[in-house]
Amino acid sequence: MSTLKRFFQDTLIYGFATVFPRLMNFVLVPLHTEILPREEYSVNTVFYVWAAFFNVLLTYGMETSFFRFFSQSKQKSTVFSTAFIALTSSTVLFAIAVFIFQDTFIGLMDLDPFYFQLLFSVLVLDTLVVVPFAYLRATGRPIKFAGVKIINILIYVLLNFYFLWFVRDYPQYAPQFVLENYDIKDIVGYIFMANVAASGVTLLILLPYFFRTRIDFSFDIFKQMWAYGWPIMVAGIAFVINENLDKLMIKDMISDEIMGAYSGCYKLAVFMTIFVQAFKMGAEPFFFNYAQKENAREIYAEILKYFVISGALIFLVLVSFIDLFKEFVIRDPEYWMAISIVPIILLANLFLGIYHNLSVWYKLTDRTRTGMYISVFGALVTIGLNLALIPVLGFIAAAWATLIAYGSMMLISYFLGKRYYKVPYNVKKISFYLLLSIGLSILSFLFFRENYWMATAIVGAFALTVFSMERKQLQKIISQ
Repeated sequence: MSTLKRFFQDTLIYGFATVFPRLMNFVLVPLHTEILPREEYSVNTVFYVWAAFFNVLLTYGMETSFFRFFSQSKQKSTVFSTAFIALTSSTVLFAIAVFIFQDTFIGLMDLDPFYFQLLFSVLVLDTLVVVPFAYLRATGRPIKFAGVKIINILIYVLLNFYFLWFVRDYPQYAPQFVLENYDIKDIVGYIFMANVAASGVTLLILLPYFFRTRIDFSFDIFKQMWAYGWPIMVAGIAFVINENLDKLMIKDMISDEIMGAYSGCYKLAVFMTIFVQAFKMGAEPFFFNYAQKENAREIYAEILKYFVISGALIFLVLVSFIDLFKEFVIRDPEYWMAISIVPIILLANLFLGIYHNLSVWYKLTDRTRTGMYISVFGALVTIGLNLALIPVLGFIAAAWATLIAYGSMMLISYFLGKRYYKVPYNVKKISFYLLLSIGLSILSFLFFRENYWMATAIVGAFALTVFSMERKQLQKIISQ
């Protein structure tokens, strides 16, 4: 089996573990946007913005650092136990700090105290299972990894439908103890409680790893992992800013209702996000494990080319059929006022995916600090453009700020990569596919909205162009 073929198969397996939960979350968007007014959807968004921020802070780059050292170290069990003990200990310290300074945190985050307690519970539970999940990926156990992820999301989705739809619309079938404690005025709280329940079950499933871990903490290994990982943590925080600060700023600078509409339409970019995340899940362990091979750089170049082809096709399909998707996904037409952000956010996420691919150079050369600087630069671009343009252009400025930030990061990473770890990317062909997709998407969005015959023809033209240019290479990969 060819290396590329194996990479694609591994990515599909790990990708499914990412795609399925994302799809299930996507299934919830019609439910949430139909039941929650835009201002309550804003509360839901704020909750998960803070969850994303603290997830990065609490894991402090340990997941990627674990892959880096686990793949190269002969003391694999020590690397595992060191990472596991470090994250568990820091999570316990965080829990103590939150307990002592709870009022300060609640004031800072502008959350209802009960919602804060639910958020805190989710953060602790999710952080405790980071290293066990990473261990499953690093040791090539995708089936178990995917199984646990699927159980987690099924519990979350089923509880959402149970509390937001079944109990509300069919109370005669609900148990009495549920009805006695059910509050129709606090629907959004049940979303958060469902998350706590799903995270708790996940921890129980992975609990054997807590008892399997030897008390074998290496301070030297931890120092190396920390030195490698903390810039990734800072980069992760910068990514959270790029991804989420716009929503908080729209909430403060415009209104909760506009922020809710913006966040709802933002969800239409989920298919591109799924694709990027699936790629990252499969690519990160592969890049580290394959780094010593003689043809590693050529393989990395081929992977980027096919990533761009796939991402460009997804981008074109979603933009061409955007009005069809919005009917199914966002049931309340009041949210559609922000639909114009979707093509911009889709392209921004495609640029982010290219950046993740290009980031192989600083991860393999242990220059994670440079990667941190790139991400911080992107965050500063996001903050500056949002502050300057939202008062002038409104919510659309936030989408353009995200696109410019990710595009800048992509270009900077490419040019720095040429200097420190040159990969023979086929820039001309990659640029051609990318520009062709963007051009056809503009044509479809501006001139052929809701003309699905023309949309099909446009997507078909792109697919035929790619096939004619890549046919021989694709046949070679499939036949190996």
